[in-house]
Amino acid sequence: MSHCEKNCHKCTGKYCVSKVYIFSTLKQEDFKKISEIIVSRKYKKGQVLFFEGDVEDKLYIVNKGKIKVYRYNKEGREQILYILSDGEFIGDMSLLKKGKFQYNAEALEDTYICTIAKDDFDKIITLNPEITLKIMEVLHDRLMDLENLIQNLSTKDVEVRIASILKTFAQDYGVKGEEGIIIDLPLNREEMANYIGVTRETISRKLTALQDEDIIELVGNKKIIIKDLSYIE
Repeated sequence: MSHCEKNCHKCTGKYCVSKVYIFSTLKQEDFKKISEIIVSRKYKKGQVLFFEGDVEDKLYIVNKGKIKVYRYNKEGREQILYILSDGEFIGDMSLLKKGKFQYNAEALEDTYICTIAKDDFDKIITLNPEITLKIMEVLHDRLMDLENLIQNLSTKDVEVRIASILKTFAQDYGVKGEEGIIIDLPLNREEMANYIGVTRETISRKLTALQDEDIIELVGNKKIIIKDLSYIE
């Protein structure tokens, strides 16, 4: 195990919990205390953090990298629910009540994860009860995201689904440039297709059509430039 995996503070130069919204009201000395109970681990690209049905007894914090949270539908196809990056977390339901994961999580790239066991977290909440309210806020936002996902999947208009996912990626990963909004895609074509419930062939064909219309520019397989910003408004 590398030094970075033993100590997340050494990994990125600051405590991973300082990036997390639910801990935003804590003081520096609190970060230090929490860092002492954190277990840090590196997951390689494609490595699974946990499977659906595993006991949900800890909080997983993305210190550096990206993970996808997904389930399999009745047809056995992967359905991505969330993409989480630096400072975001999963396992929040375990902080309220122990149960089992209703989804899987997998590293989209080499990712450093910090975990806090529920029993340890209970002690933190006892000393900092305001964290519970912030957890509820995050749960609310997650539910809203799922509602939007369900709404997008329920439409038969593939163009609407593609516009929606590009808008989300532009907001979360886009950077403004001279040519438009440059997006470093967190997903490959297959995963993007799974996210919006279409085939890989369909999304590839639609993206090529958008490029032909000069709405976007495809830069390899992992980057898209939104040239016509009205497309995602």
